[in-house]
Amino acid sequence: MRSRTIRFRSALAAVAVLLFAAMASAPAGAAGKGGPNKGSAPGVTWMQGVDAPGTPSQYNRVGVLKIGNPHAKNVLVFVPGTSAGSAYIAPFAKTLVKREPQWQVWSVERRENQLEDQSVADQAKQGRASPQQLYNYYLGWIKDSSINPHFQLIPNSQVEFGKGWGMAVEVGDLRNVIGQAQRHARRVVLMGHSLGGSITTAYATWDFGGEPGAKGLSGLVYDDGGSNPTPVSPAQAQQSLDALNQSSASPWLSFGGIAAPFAGLFAEGGGLLSVIDPNGPSLGQASGLLPANIVPPVPVTNLAQFGYAADTETSPASLFAFQAHLGHLAAAGDPRGWDQANEITPITRYAKMFSGWGFQGTDGVAWYHPMRLTLDAGSVADGNPNPAQDILDVKATHGHSLPRSLRIYAFGAFGGQSILDNATTLAQQSGIPSRQLTLVNRQGAYAHNDPAGAYPRNAFLKNLVPFLNRIATQHHGHGKVKTKHRRR
Repeated sequence: MRSRTIRFRSALAAVAVLLFAAMASAPAGAAGKGGPNKGSAPGVTWMQGVDAPGTPSQYNRVGVLKIGNPHAKNVLVFVPGTSAGSAYIAPFAKTLVKREPQWQVWSVERRENQLEDQSVADQAKQGRASPQQLYNYYLGWIKDSSINPHFQLIPNSQVEFGKGWGMAVEVGDLRNVIGQAQRHARRVVLMGHSLGGSITTAYATWDFGGEPGAKGLSGLVYDDGGSNPTPVSPAQAQQSLDALNQSSASPWLSFGGIAAPFAGLFAEGGGLLSVIDPNGPSLGQASGLLPANIVPPVPVTNLAQFGYAADTETSPASLFAFQAHLGHLAAAGDPRGWDQANEITPITRYAKMFSGWGFQGTDGVAWYHPMRLTLDAGSVADGNPNPAQDILDVKATHGHSLPRSLRIYAFGAFGGQSILDNATTLAQQSGIPSRQLTLVNRQGAYAHNDPAGAYPRNAFLKNLVPFLNRIATQHHGHGKVKTKHRRR
């Protein structure tokens, strides 16, 4: 295990050298100006967000990808996890609303995704850019200076305001989304995957003028995520905040040790190549830019490279948040293809989740994930006030006053029993009866992304459907939220 970790870090170091050189030599791109940004994307509806201090007004917006019958009177609001975008849940959402047409899904597109340049990815989805053109625009230029035009990196100095995009901003934006949903729907349920589970708890327990955010909700759903009842210490919170606020620090999280925006480019690009040219020789494998231990030992196709990097058997432990049960390399072929091997998540479906296939201007990843949001999540603590919240401006304080009528569904995959335990603690704090809880543990059988990806059999969906049906047929009312344009 130790030697595996050393090899992985060495590979990342080699990639970092190439990326640093690219950042030093490439012309600076203005924030959000590398191409048509997500603000003009068909499929994503944008609305006013909170006014975050120091943020240019054009970025004070939050988006929603709506899936299902727009007249359906129940809305499931989905909050993506770390480094994830709205289209991540799209294949799952389409399956859900086809089965349960009385529901529609609103998947949140966070404000940071407006910084992404989806221009050539959109062209590739339309068949107007070849696989090689797609690769060259986003990654090929790093090693070939003759490629022009190409994707422009955004210097951190141009987006310092992103260091303020923490939980208070996220919850404020989400408040506006939920307010819109409640004006449309009879029932609104909030669902979060991974870090989105922490955000779900933060919203539900947030102090909105003396009332918890959950007052306007009918249910909470935790897809392998949630909030640990034990918060970070005040010293840890202050140390992390001070480090983030250093002028040399990036506003963005490095996913699996890979600097922003490249983890997002690898995931979206790999997924898109897997859809438009699955059997072509892998461009990623030949690039020399991928970490060595996610590159197969034999020549492979684009689809096989994507699968090898994401499957539980071959993906490194550091990338657990990117993993699913997808299969393995084919036994023969030049280049080698991919064998699903009766695994639960079809790899093409998985590739569509991350590439945002079928949608323009959006994908299933976030190239720029705010480090502050992840930092703040450590203080949510199942809605229990604590000193770290004072340092981080987090107001998740109503963990003991959620509505007793609230229903909660928690599904443990990679997180296992801990996901169920955190949800149970949250319910018990407010005296929510155990009959209101649906708790399912599939650790081992399901990896972190299998709940969204597994098809056609899916244990997460199997238990979600009756959970939502009970909510749709209940008769108690719920309050409406008032949206705000400014941070409280």
